[in-house]
Amino acid sequence: MKMRLLTYVFSFFSLLSCGQKKNDEKFITWENFVDGFGKEMVSAEDVFKNMSKSGLTDFSYTTLDFTFLSNKKENLINLKEYLETHYPYKVKDIQKTGKLWELNGETYEIPLTSDILLYWALDMYKKGYEFDSRLDGYGGLFDPKNPKYPDFKESEAEDFFNKGIDAYNKGDLSGSFINLTLSIKLNPNDQYSYYSRAITRNELYTWKSALKDYDKAIEIDTNFMMALINRGGLKDENNDYEGAIQDYLRVIQADSAEIEFKRQAYYNLGNTKHNMKDENGACENWKKALELGDKSAQKLIDKYCK
Repeated sequence: MKMRLLTYVFSFFSLLSCGQKKNDEKFITWENFVDGFGKEMVSAEDVFKNMSKSGLTDFSYTTLDFTFLSNKKENLINLKEYLETHYPYKVKDIQKTGKLWELNGETYEIPLTSDILLYWALDMYKKGYEFDSRLDGYGGLFDPKNPKYPDFKESEAEDFFNKGIDAYNKGDLSGSFINLTLSIKLNPNDQYSYYSRAITRNELYTWKSALKDYDKAIEIDTNFMMALINRGGLKDENNDYEGAIQDYLRVIQADSAEIEFKRQAYYNLGNTKHNMKDENGACENWKKALELGDKSAQKLIDKYCK
C-alpha cells in the first residue's frame, strides 16, 4: 500500500446540506453558489470546446488566466494571499473596476483536458466563494502550432501520485486532481489514485463522479477497506442506505479487515441505521464500535440509546 494514501473518512456533505446563515450579508451567498454551480460546469465545457476548435489537443500544456471580483478589497486581499501560499500561481495586484474590486492571476502550464479544465474551474469557483468573491472569467493561453505535452515516457505514475497528495495537503484541489489524473493515465490499474481522486472529486461537489472512482478502485482491489468505507459514507450521504449497508458489511465480514476498519464500519453502519430511523440497529452497531475501541461512539450511545 502507498504510505502516503489520503485518509479522508466520512466528512462528506452535499451541495445542499450546508451554507451560510440567511442573515449573512455576503457578496456571494450560499444560494448564489448553488444556483451557479451547474452553470459553471457548462461554462467550463464551452470554454474547452472553443479552445479545441482553436487547435487545443488533450494534455497539451496550457496557461490559464483568471479573474475574481468582489465588493470588498479585503476579500480579494485574503484570496490573493491564499492563492500565493497554496497554489503555484502568479497573482497580480488588486484593482478597482467600477464599484467592484478585481483580482487577476495566471496558472502554471496545465496539461489540459475537458475533465481537468472542469475541475480546475470548480476549484476556483469554490475558492472564490470561500473568500466571498466571484470567479468572473478565465481563458487559456496555448500555441496550437507548437503544442507541448508531459513526457509520459520518462514519467513515473507514482511521481504524479505523490504530487497529487502534496497538492491536496496544501489545499490545491485542482492540482491534486490534475496529478492524480496523470497518474491514472500512466497506470490505469492503480486503485490508490482512483481512491484519492474520488476524495478530490467529492470535495468539489461531484459525488456521482466520485462514486465512479471509488467503484473503479474497489473493482481493482476488492479488499480495499478504506475505499469501501468511504463509498459507503458517500452512498449514505446521498440516501442510498441499502448500498451503504452492503459496503459496511463487506468490511465487517472480511477476515482480512483490520480492527480499525471494522470499528469504522460498525460506527458508520450505526449512523446509517440511525438515518433510517432504526434506533435499535443504530445502538447495536455503535456499541460494537465502542467495544472495538471507538470512544466517540459513547456520545451517540448516551444521546440515542436510552
